Amino acid sequence: MIIEPRMRGFICLTAHPEGCAQNVKNQIDYVKSKGKIHGAKKVLVIGASTGFGLASRITSAFACDAATIGVFFEKEPSPGKTATPGWYNSAAFEIEAEKAGLYAKSINGDAFSDEIKQKTIDLIKQDLGQVDLVIYSLASPVRMHPKTGVLHRSTLKPIGAKFTNKTVDFHSGVVSDVSIEPATQEDIDNTVVVMGGEDWSMWMDAMKKAGVLANGAMTIAYSYIGPEVTEAVYRKGTIGKAKDHLEATAFEITEDLKDINGKAYVSVNKALVTQASSAIPVVPLYMSLLFKIMKKDGTHEGCIEQMQRLYADRLFTGSSIPTDEKGRIRIDDWEMRQQYQDEIAELWKSISTETLAENGDLEEYRKGFLNLFGFGFDTIDYKVDANEMVMIPSIK
Repeated sequence: MIIEPRMRGFICLTAHPEGCAQNVKNQIDYVKSKGKIHGAKKVLVIGASTGFGLASRITSAFACDAATIGVFFEKEPSPGKTATPGWYNSAAFEIEAEKAGLYAKSINGDAFSDEIKQKTIDLIKQDLGQVDLVIYSLASPVRMHPKTGVLHRSTLKPIGAKFTNKTVDFHSGVVSDVSIEPATQEDIDNTVVVMGGEDWSMWMDAMKKAGVLANGAMTIAYSYIGPEVTEAVYRKGTIGKAKDHLEATAFEITEDLKDINGKAYVSVNKALVTQASSAIPVVPLYMSLLFKIMKKDGTHEGCIEQMQRLYADRLFTGSSIPTDEKGRIRIDDWEMRQQYQDEIAELWKSISTETLAENGDLEEYRKGFLNLFGFGFDTIDYKVDANEMVMIPSIK
């Protein structure tokens, strides 16, 4: 079938298998160009199919020569209907890993469920024995709680007061004001249940009890802080409360893993184009300004550059892992340089539909968004038929 992007708001309803494969290959090529990292050898990535999770899996495999198991919740293809991009990414990853002689298997299902946790533990026992690194990179708007059966939905809302600021429709380039009503306590509580640290803790607890964590095992979850301009809707909003919970959970997990010399960390990452970040008002406009400034300075990074730098410069240097005063790894250090943030704050005052082309890089944002779904790659001829029925080798 001919596969073209079909947009609905901040979601693309189609994905291109060859484009997704190209995206994965580009990331593999980047990691290989940076050389080997003496890091983890048996890695579980929870949320392994897109964004930071996919980049973590690629870095683990192609920089550290690690065996990897990836867990994700993606929709497989059917005749005439494409899979979700994460499905095609994972298929491409497994094919490339096999070519390189690397172990790679995947599990598709709800990572919040007890069933998928057990299935993953069984696979680790069967094939790897134990893992020495667990990456937790789930981004979901809903969570069915495995103990209560209640379906919780997260929200993107400010706390305490209505929030009004500028945002951009990244399809049209129109800058406008957006207003968001404040969250209720129920909104806050639900968002913490979905996006906080409880499920991460459940994973680590189940794995420790099952004996599948190696001595000295490390686990990393991902967070974001961001600038003042997004603070009300992000770090001081409902998501921020969830991130606070996630970060506090790292200390609890470290305490629980003491007897196996294990450690849990939260890595604070850079603002990047992901399916999740595209849904947050204000953020695409902030990113278009940030990207232009960082590209000009030679410091702009995508997910794979961030994860390669996290592994090479923070996690596996042979010395202790540097953290901030709250125990977090900061790989957002380039984004948060004061001169960048001062420049964005100044530009923000006068940014409009008319000035965005000159002061921002919305094209970079759009390209990044299309790339997530396998579109926008010069090497792919999108006018020819593509085979939508691509399967993941390890998923029968």
